[in-house]
Amino acid sequence: MKSSVYIETSVISYLTARPSRNLIAMARQQVTQAWWEIRSNHDLCVSEVVSRECASGDPDAAARRMAAIENMPLLRVTTDAVAIAKALVLREIIPQKAAEDALHIAIATVHAVDFLLTWNCKHIANPEIQRQIALYLEEMGLFLPFICTPDELLGANDE
Repeated sequence: MKSSVYIETSVISYLTARPSRNLIAMARQQVTQAWWEIRSNHDLCVSEVVSRECASGDPDAAARRMAAIENMPLLRVTTDAVAIAKALVLREIIPQKAAEDALHIAIATVHAVDFLLTWNCKHIANPEIQRQIALYLEEMGLFLPFICTPDELLGANDE
């Protein structure tokens, strides 16, 4: 059985962006492209939030992002997801300015996906924040999906 992967907007952005001259961004683009080539090993999904974020900004870039996600199942923002996201912000686990990041985490949790794939290492793929989120969710009887970057999930497919 394939694992389910919620793809957060930063991954789609790196996938579809014009080649960067910044060394770190260029490496992330290349890793994202390599992971994208083996994406069929997983069941991919995005959320209404990802779709909205992908559709914003420069029209050409938005069109490339939207094309990348057009055939992916769309996870709904549920009242439970909103409540979890609000709690993560109110408990100051996720800062108010990153409330959308809390919503990505909450949507992935409520829909019980296996992995949340992101390049957002400040508020999502941050081990200390993940520990705090996992403890909070455990109190509610919920489990935090594995949060990782494409290079980490790419490594899982090495033979």
